[in-house]
Amino acid sequence: MRALTKRTLWYGCIILLGFLSALPSFLPGEDRPYLPDWYDSNQFSLGLDLRGGSHLLLAVDMEELLQNENQQMADVLTDNLRQADIRYLKPRVDQGGIHISLRDAGDMDVLTQVARDTLAESQSGAPAYTLARDNNTLTLSMTQVHREALQQDAVTQSLDIVHRRLDETGMVEPSITRQGQDSIVVQLPGVSDPQRVKELLGTTAQMNFHWLADSTSTDVIELRGLEDRPEDGPETDQSPSQVYRLERKIAMEGRHVRNANMVLQQQTGQPVVNFVLDKTGGRQFGDMTQANIGRALAVVLDDKVITAPVIRSAITTGSGEISGGFSAVDATDLAMLLRAGALPAALDVIEERSVGPSLGSDSINMGLLAGLVGAALVLAFMVTAYGSWGLIAWLSLSVNVGLIFGVLSLLGATLTLPGIAGLILVMGMAVDANILINERIRDELRQGKTPWLSLDNGFRKAYGTIIDSNITTLIAISLLFTMGSGPVRGFAVTMGIGLLTSLFTSVAFTRVLMEWRIRLSGKKTLSITGLPLFDRLANKFSSGKQVINFMRASAAGLVISAILSVASIALLVYPGLDFGIDFSGGALVEIKAPDTSIEQLRSSLVNAGLPDISVQETASAGGNAIASDTYQLRQAIQEDADNSQVMNNMRAAVLQAAPDAEFQRTDMVGPRVSGDFADMSILAVLLAGAGMLFYLWYRFENHFAVAAVITIALDLTKTLGFFALSGVEFNLTAVAALLALIGYSVNDKVVVFDRIRENLHAKPDQDLAKLVDRSISATLTRTVFTSGSTLVAILPMAVAGGSAVSSFALPMLFGIIISTNSSIFIAAPIVLRLGRRRANRGLGQLHAPVSTDTVTTRP
Repeated sequence: MRALTKRTLWYGCIILLGFLSALPSFLPGEDRPYLPDWYDSNQFSLGLDLRGGSHLLLAVDMEELLQNENQQMADVLTDNLRQADIRYLKPRVDQGGIHISLRDAGDMDVLTQVARDTLAESQSGAPAYTLARDNNTLTLSMTQVHREALQQDAVTQSLDIVHRRLDETGMVEPSITRQGQDSIVVQLPGVSDPQRVKELLGTTAQMNFHWLADSTSTDVIELRGLEDRPEDGPETDQSPSQVYRLERKIAMEGRHVRNANMVLQQQTGQPVVNFVLDKTGGRQFGDMTQANIGRALAVVLDDKVITAPVIRSAITTGSGEISGGFSAVDATDLAMLLRAGALPAALDVIEERSVGPSLGSDSINMGLLAGLVGAALVLAFMVTAYGSWGLIAWLSLSVNVGLIFGVLSLLGATLTLPGIAGLILVMGMAVDANILINERIRDELRQGKTPWLSLDNGFRKAYGTIIDSNITTLIAISLLFTMGSGPVRGFAVTMGIGLLTSLFTSVAFTRVLMEWRIRLSGKKTLSITGLPLFDRLANKFSSGKQVINFMRASAAGLVISAILSVASIALLVYPGLDFGIDFSGGALVEIKAPDTSIEQLRSSLVNAGLPDISVQETASAGGNAIASDTYQLRQAIQEDADNSQVMNNMRAAVLQAAPDAEFQRTDMVGPRVSGDFADMSILAVLLAGAGMLFYLWYRFENHFAVAAVITIALDLTKTLGFFALSGVEFNLTAVAALLALIGYSVNDKVVVFDRIRENLHAKPDQDLAKLVDRSISATLTRTVFTSGSTLVAILPMAVAGGSAVSSFALPMLFGIIISTNSSIFIAAPIVLRLGRRRANRGLGQLHAPVSTDTVTTRP
C-alpha cells in the first residue's frame, strides 16, 4: 500500500507539473499580466498556418557574390599591373575566376610574380586562388576553400543585416534563422502580404560614389538612372532615365555611411535623405570633392544612379544629401537600408508561403472540432470494448494530451496544422498500448490467475511490445524531423513528444489507476468486459479456443498483394501523382472573392499577360462543400523565371478583377527548393526502411526484419497508387503521412511478431504454420481494436479537415486498413516461408530464449 501511494504521489506531481507548464498557453490575455514573466513566457506558439503570416526562404546569390569577389581582385591586380608598367588586355571576369591576357607574352613571368604578390597581400590563411598559365593568358581560379569561406561569411553577414532591417520596420516577433548552407528563413506573424518586406530584403543596398566619366577616363561603365523620378536638384541637367557614363573605379564606398535619415528639404519641401559619414569617410569625401570641383559625382545604389549633382565646392562636413524625387516611403526605406548596411550579395526569394488570418482561424476551429469529435469517438469505442476499464484508458489518453501541450510549452515549440493532425493520430496510436495491456490482462485472467498476478504479468508481457512498436515509429518520425522543414517538422515534433509521453501514461499512470481500482474493489476476482459481442470475439480467439487458418490463404494473399502493387506502380505512370508545388515548383494562390465569377478572374489574368494560370473553384477551408466565392490559382514556374515577380503579377491581376478579394493563402516554391524536397522525401523513406530493418534484425531475427521491410514496401506502393487513383495532392504533408504510415505499419507487425516469438519459446517444436496461425488469432482482437480506435480518431479530420489536411488524413485512413491486412496476409506468410528456409538450413528462428515468466505476489 505504501509503495502504491508513493508512486501515485510521484506520478501526480509529474502530471501536475505538465499541466502547469501548459497552463499559460491557454489562459486568456487579461489574466497573463498577473503571472511572473518567467512563467508567462512558458508557452508554445502557433505556426503561421494557424495564426496567419508569411514564410520566406531567401538564398544568397552565390553567382553575384563570386562575381563581385573576383571583380574586386581583378581591380586590385590591374592597378598593380599599371604601376609595374605591364601592358594587358581588359581582364575577363566571371564567377569561376579571372583571366588576364598580355599584349606581350614576354611579360608573363612578371605578370605571374605581380599576381602572387597581390594575392599574398590580400589573403590570409588558406590560398584564395590558384594560378594557371596558357600562352599569354594568366588564369586565377578561386579555390573551393575560399568559396566556402565566402559563403559562410556572406550568410552570417546577411543574417545580421536582415535582423537590423526588420527591426527598423517595427514588425512584431519576426523569426530569422539560417537553413542549410546558403539560405535564410524569415517568418513574419500577422503579415499576409510580404511584398514590402520582400522589396526591403531583396534590395542589396550597395551604395557607392562614382565620378562621371570625362575625356581622361579610361575604364568606363554605363548605368541607368532610377526611372520615372525626375531630378529636382539644379546641379545637373542629366535625367535619371538616361544612361550615365561613369568611371568603373569606386570613388568612395558606401560602407562609410554611419547614419541616414529622411528629412524634408527646406527649399522644396520634397523628401530627401541626409547621411553622415564616419571619420575616415568624411576625410576621404572632403579630399575628393576639393580635388574635383566642377565634376559630377554619381550616387549609385544597386547599379542604379540615384542622383548625380555637380560638386560646386569642397564638402568637408562629413555629411551630405541624396535627392531624387523620392516619396516619403521611398526616402524612409532608403535611409533605413543605408543604416542597416549593404548585403554582400542579393537575397533571392526561392520559397514564399502566406496564410491569411481568416484561414488560420478556420484551421484552428477545424483542429479543435476534429480533435474533440475524435476523442469522443475513441472514448465511445473504448467503453464499448472494455466497459469501465475503457474509461481508465481514455483518462490516460486525456492526461497524455495534457502532457504533450506541457512539453510543447516547456520547449517553446511551434504547433502547426500538421502538428494538430499528428496530435490526433497520437490519440489513436496511444490507445494501442492500453489495448495491448487490457488484452494481456484478459489472457492472464482466463488462466484463472488472481487480479494482482494478472495485472503484473499483463503489464510485463505487454511492455516489450510497447517499447518495440514505439521505437520503430520514432525512427520514422525522427527522420521526418531531421529532414523536414516548416509545418512538417511541427508534425514530427508533436508526434515524437506524443509517443514518448504515451509511454509514461500507458505503462506507469494506467497501471497506478488499475491497481487502485483492484485495491478499492476488494474483490478476489477481476473481469474486464464490454459489449458482449466484443467479449465473445476476444474470448474465442485470444484464449486460443478458435484458431483461423490464415496461412491456408497465404499464397493467395501474396499474389493479390503483388498484383495490387504492380497496378499501383502502373497508376504512378498513368495518370500519375498530382504533385503539389512542393515538388513541382510553381505559384499557388487561394482567394475568397465574393461577387466575382471565374470568367472574370480568367479574363483579368489573360489581360495581365498570364494566360497559362489555371483557375478553379475549391472547397472552403472548413469543409468539403464547394464554395462559389473561393478560388485557387496555380501556375508552373519555369527554371529561368522571376518567381517572386510571378507571384506579384498574380496578385495584381486578381485585385484588378476583384478589388475586395481576400488572399487566404499564397505559396511559391522555386525549382531549386522543389528539387530539394523531392530528394529529401526519397531519402527519408529509404532511411526509415533501413532503420526499421536494422532494429527488427536486432530485436528478432533477419527474416522478421526482411518480412517487415518487404511488407512496408508493398504497403507504400498501394498507398501511392491510392494517391494516383483518388487525385489527392501529393505534397510534403503526404510525405509526413507516408512516414507516419511506415511507423504505424511496423507497429502493427511488431505485435504479431512478438506473439510469434513468445509462442516459439513456449512451443519450439510446433509446426511453424500452425504456430503463426495461433499467434495471429491470439492478437486478432488487439489488431481489430487498435485499427478501429485509430480510424475513429482520424475520421473527423478526414471529413471536416478540407484540403488543408486531406493529403494526410485520407491516405492514413487507407493506409491503416492496408497495413492491418498486410500484417496478417503478407508479413506473416513471408516470415513463415523464410522461417522454413532457415529451418531447412539448420538455423534457429530467434536469437536466444527469453527469460521465463516469474510469479509475482502481492501482500
